[in-house]
Amino acid sequence: MADVLEIPQRPTRKFATEDFKVTTWDGLKPLFDNLLERKLNSVQDLKKWFSDRSEIESVLAEDMAWRYIRMTCYTDNEEYRKSYQDFIENIQPQMAPVADQLNKQAAASPYLNELASKEGYNIMIRSLKKEIEIFRDANVPLYTEINTETQKYAQLNGAMTIEVDGKELTLQQASVYLMSTDRAKREEVYHKISARRLQDKDVLNDLFSTLIKLRHQVSVNADFTNFRDYMFKALGRFDYTPQDCFDFHEAIQHEVVPILDKFSKERKEALGVSQLRPWDKAVDPEGREALKPFTNGKELTDKTIEVFRRLDPFLGQCLAIMKAMGHLDLESRKGKAPGGYNYPLAEIGVPFIFMNATSTLRDMVTIMHEGGHAIHNFLTRDLELNEFKSTPSEVAELASMSMELISLDHWDVFFTDEAELKRAKREHLEDIIETLPWVATIDRFQHWLYTHPQHTLPQRTQEWNAIFDQFADTVTDWSSLQAAKDYLWQKQLHLYEVPFYYIEYGMAQLGAIAVWRNFRKNPAKGLAGYQNALKLGYIRSIPEIYKAAGIEFNFSREYIKELMDFVREELAKI
Repeated sequence: MADVLEIPQRPTRKFATEDFKVTTWDGLKPLFDNLLERKLNSVQDLKKWFSDRSEIESVLAEDMAWRYIRMTCYTDNEEYRKSYQDFIENIQPQMAPVADQLNKQAAASPYLNELASKEGYNIMIRSLKKEIEIFRDANVPLYTEINTETQKYAQLNGAMTIEVDGKELTLQQASVYLMSTDRAKREEVYHKISARRLQDKDVLNDLFSTLIKLRHQVSVNADFTNFRDYMFKALGRFDYTPQDCFDFHEAIQHEVVPILDKFSKERKEALGVSQLRPWDKAVDPEGREALKPFTNGKELTDKTIEVFRRLDPFLGQCLAIMKAMGHLDLESRKGKAPGGYNYPLAEIGVPFIFMNATSTLRDMVTIMHEGGHAIHNFLTRDLELNEFKSTPSEVAELASMSMELISLDHWDVFFTDEAELKRAKREHLEDIIETLPWVATIDRFQHWLYTHPQHTLPQRTQEWNAIFDQFADTVTDWSSLQAAKDYLWQKQLHLYEVPFYYIEYGMAQLGAIAVWRNFRKNPAKGLAGYQNALKLGYIRSIPEIYKAAGIEFNFSREYIKELMDFVREELAKI
């Protein structure tokens, strides 16, 4: 890695002025009026029009990003909350109908077909036509209301703390105790976390019911029977259907859940307990203390940079640039929203990673995951239009989940002890197998929720339990914990904030295993295939992007069995 980092600069603007800042809609409107009033007399005019539109939308997207980032980093900061709210209430609603007018202006151009013959433009124009098809003026205020409501989820969760051994801890910090070898302590902390979540269960239920009602109205306004079908169109799921999702669920149930059952039986025997309880699921079954790959955010950052550097000096440099620019906020603290994300910054091209790290292996894997997203942003940074960089989640998550696996060979940066290194690899591979049924659970639940929008709260709870049991192991004993089980779904922020964005994790997980299998056979070729696929951004279809990585976009039962067999082989080698 170079001793002196070259910090990226924002590209020179060609449409907006260099000093332009997003403040009010009145300040933005002249730029959009320019686009709306412009005469497009040639394919070159149309191409320039798309370029200028991309530039101003990048300016807007980055401004929105920073407002969201600051709000989630400090949910208790009223100024940051108001700034984000101002964008949601006063800019986004104005932008939505203008975006529809711009889409229709482009679609009406006689030069559109000629432009659609160029790589990337065909995919973008397909999405543009889809946006025209589903846009309704009546949904603009509904989306404003939805965005306002979803903020409440982060605020509620950001305020959740419990006391353990006299210390006030966030739920993320407290969850570290669930890896303690002291079973009584695990049980104590589990009950405290559960009780704290249940304290807000009614508020969270009401919030979710409000969101379901609003989202269903959005779908009705757009002439869809239900929000599920609306979202398949809105998310641009051109390459698979709801039935494909059900086939995926069935394949996971038959090919992955039995492995999960086997793991749980082995865990119960190793722990020597008469019943395997939910607080026994995270502790090391051999009674060893939890792995602690790092002690603070700085160490996590520096070691991650070294892992990426070893894979490829370019990858390490990407993370080092983010560190130098202050684009990392990794440690858990009170007042911080839950979860983790990599937020692209459309103009500068250097993303921001947000996490709630404590000191666990899961945290270390999370930075590998979000770092994979970040690498994706760097690799697409120079693509011509912002739309070309806006990859669908099935591709975005391939970038992140593949990085979790191809980085495995360099985890000795975090674990110098060979036994701990093997243990970390084993735990991660087992976690992948545990993740796939959870993905199927959440996705199946969403299909039911939105195709039954008039359901009652008791029906919601009943259906959740039925689906949960379908994809859970048969060993874990939930007796006397029914309330905790009933509301487990409330901890999944995707349900509240980004509906239907979850099956992508499962699809991409399969793709990531296939990328890793290629990497195992030939590291240089496997890594090159991975990067070549990511460089495409969204200028090709999802199956074509997967093919560029040397893998299949396939979630059939046969393919899932093949990949699970490979994971089991790798586990046997550790």
